[in-house]
Amino acid sequence: MAVAKDDVMWIEEPEMGFWEMTFLPAILDGLKTTIRHVTHYDPVTQQYPEEKPSLPLHYRGVHRLNRDEKGRVKCVACMLCATACPADCISIEASAAPPDWPDRDKFPATFVLDELRCIYCGMCEEACPVDAIELTHIYDLTGETRESMRFDREKLLDVYDKTKDDPRDPLRTRRGKLGPAADFGTLPTVAPATQVTAGDRSAQSTAPGTIHTYNNPRPFDDPGGAT
Repeated sequence: MAVAKDDVMWIEEPEMGFWEMTFLPAILDGLKTTIRHVTHYDPVTQQYPEEKPSLPLHYRGVHRLNRDEKGRVKCVACMLCATACPADCISIEASAAPPDWPDRDKFPATFVLDELRCIYCGMCEEACPVDAIELTHIYDLTGETRESMRFDREKLLDVYDKTKDDPRDPLRTRRGKLGPAADFGTLPTVAPATQVTAGDRSAQSTAPGTIHTYNNPRPFDDPGGAT
């Protein structure tokens, strides 16, 4: 599309004067900024480790495994945290719960979390149905070897013992004996809402959510019709 000559605005580059060509005004402006910072000293850098940072309450740091009211590890070895972990840094070996633990079937015989591989996203904490794993305010994590950064079950429980009374790391949830998952007695059968033909074996399923398709559709208010 052609552009009319009158619609174009031509801007001429301003000419530099003598003093601007010497760059002295720009140098003086820079010196004024430097002198202002020197005479009005207001540092924002924290002298770590002498000065500890004040972190927000939702900061996610080193993990811990919580204990229940009997002092046992709260984890039920459901593997949901390991499944949800995008960094694949959690390794769990499940074992049958001891006979004196009648309220659960499994517990973690081993629970290993690689703190160096973790990205501290908090997805393990969100996925846990019994509120067993949580992230704490601890940020200054150091170790001489990589193996020392692989926290096992006892080390994660030790972090809980050291942080449970800290006001920055309260127990975030107190639901049920072990958590929300422990309050379920029975769960309803769930099936996908998909269409199947009358001759298909899945058409005989009594699970809710299955849509049966017939050659001669019957009204939905007919008890023998589609479900």
